[in-house]
Amino acid sequence: MSNHWQELLPVDRYSVSSAGLLHDYDRKVLTLLYQPLIGPVCISLYMTLWSELEENRLWSESSLHYNLMNTMSMNLREIYDARTKLEGIGLLAVYKKKADENKQFIYEVNPPLSPEQFFTDGMLNIYLYKKVGKAQFMRLKKFFCDDRVPVGEYEQVTKSFAEIFASDHLDSLYVTDESLKDLSVDQSKRLMNREEGEELQGFEHTFDFDLLFAGIKTSLVPRRAFNLKVRDTIAKLSFLYGIDPIQMQKLVLGSLDIENEIDLEELRKSARDWYQMEYHADMPSLIERVQPLKYISQSEEPKTKEQLYIRHLETVSPRSRLIQLSGGAEPSKSDLQILEDIMLKQNLTPGVTNVLVEYVMIKTDMKLTKAYVEKIASHWARKRVVTVAEAMELAKNEHRQYQEWADNKKTGNTRSKKAIRTESVPEWLNEVEDDESSPAAVAQVTENESLEERKRQFEEKLRKLKTGGEAAHGTD
Repeated sequence: MSNHWQELLPVDRYSVSSAGLLHDYDRKVLTLLYQPLIGPVCISLYMTLWSELEENRLWSESSLHYNLMNTMSMNLREIYDARTKLEGIGLLAVYKKKADENKQFIYEVNPPLSPEQFFTDGMLNIYLYKKVGKAQFMRLKKFFCDDRVPVGEYEQVTKSFAEIFASDHLDSLYVTDESLKDLSVDQSKRLMNREEGEELQGFEHTFDFDLLFAGIKTSLVPRRAFNLKVRDTIAKLSFLYGIDPIQMQKLVLGSLDIENEIDLEELRKSARDWYQMEYHADMPSLIERVQPLKYISQSEEPKTKEQLYIRHLETVSPRSRLIQLSGGAEPSKSDLQILEDIMLKQNLTPGVTNVLVEYVMIKTDMKLTKAYVEKIASHWARKRVVTVAEAMELAKNEHRQYQEWADNKKTGNTRSKKAIRTESVPEWLNEVEDDESSPAAVAQVTENESLEERKRQFEEKLRKLKTGGEAAHGTD
């Protein structure tokens, strides 16, 4: 993944466009539904771009990113990070072209999903539920709901167009070629329109449909049943709940209706039921995810021991890795909350989180200390670490600094006995553990020197006492 300065510079220009008219009600949706998921900085950037559009227009004037930095009192990295999150959640489309030495961007602001779309999305609504909790989720749901008008109790008496209006002088309505040109819209222009927010896209490439189809006979489920909507739903459910293609085969077969069509509601219910039975949890969260494909460093089959170890950290979720490090014990809610917080707030990838968890537990007697974890996580986030290999390398290089952070959290001169570790130290950290100049080694040397000094002083006192005693005896 490239750094922000490779993608964006303060002198690069940008213009803001709108995919359609944005309504004032969209602000409520963005603030109450999207903000818990992507944070206030992203919402602030969206609102700032929106404000640059002139009233009732779809385009803004060109401006420098330097001006945007001053307007928001933010550095370019923060703006770039917020921009990518807006892209990922579907609120912003970005277009780029090279112009002389600099680049020009078009930021097309997309409307958010309507409340109905959001609460029936099947992904964003679940993440929101997990983030804000049941009580707040139900409050938000109530806020965006209202009672249905009981039209069923009434008789509809609405007049139709033809009942009210008449069309006379039909010959005068003949449309000439010249008139037809006037009625058409210039292809370089577009009429004002209200676009509906689009559902999240880009999940299909993360799922192995070939493996799914390999285990399902066409006689059971015809290929026509896997239309675009069905494929998109399957890919989203796989991403959301961590369902592999083999398990998805069973869920798909169990969701067929009498016409051999895939019932999407039944498929969603089956996926939820499977998740609850597999993980004993009501809703999935970020800590169940594994490293995204684009951040997996090895495309070929691992050969060395280190490559196998990296592949393991790339293919296991942070929750599962924590269980492995704990000898199979179920993690506490506070430990899981620490993991979810650093993945959400620091935007660490699952693989990088695995390295962080392993490093901290090895160095702190198998305990997760929230402040210590967050301090290292923020450092890695600033360093733009996204792969397992990068995280391992940084942990080795910055080991002394991290040890100082841990030592600074100790109070007084009390020393705790070191707990016995059941998890072996990984080879990638061995060179740090064996380093004679490590903080632990230096501390041991210092302690030994202190003992030697006290011993020397004590012997010196004994010598003086003995010499003084002999002198006194001689005078007597």
